[in-house]
Amino acid sequence: MHVESDILRRTGGRAIAEVTFDAASIATRVNELGEEITHHYRDGELLVLGLLKGSFIFMSDLVRAIMRPHQVDFLVASSYGSGTTSSGTVQLVYDPETTLTGRHILLVEDIVDSGRTLNRLVRLLEQRRPRTLEICALLHKHLAPGLALEPRFVGFDAPPQFLVGYGLDHAEDFRHLPFVASLAPGEQPTE
Repeated sequence: MHVESDILRRTGGRAIAEVTFDAASIATRVNELGEEITHHYRDGELLVLGLLKGSFIFMSDLVRAIMRPHQVDFLVASSYGSGTTSSGTVQLVYDPETTLTGRHILLVEDIVDSGRTLNRLVRLLEQRRPRTLEICALLHKHLAPGLALEPRFVGFDAPPQFLVGYGLDHAEDFRHLPFVASLAPGEQPTE
């Protein structure tokens, strides 16, 4: 907790209500997830596919904890256009360059919240005919009704607050924090 309090002191505690998952807990859980994934995928080609931007820090730690051959790629999905609310249509802004057909695909997500984007992505990826498709999420809020595919690997069950840090942002801020924290009530975005 020393690292967290030092960072909060340097930012003046600005906008952070409390640390939800500290850096040490995250590191331990990511290593455990790496072991689980290593044991789950015993054969075949594994492609770890990160959903940018939120998953990039989690994914960089996760792929180093997976002790079996695998490849890495990313995708960028947008359902917002130029607005601040979801349009309901997911477009791949950056489509993976690697072939998905016949491969084990592990989609890495920072947080499962409403599930709208994730559901549409699962349908798009299934059309590419992977051998298997699974999801690994750092955080799962368990708020999404009717997920097309429930995450097989979950770092932490998350509270319903708006969370930042370890890749998660608020208006592109806070991604750099080595822990996950909730925003102060006055900083919470409005829908």
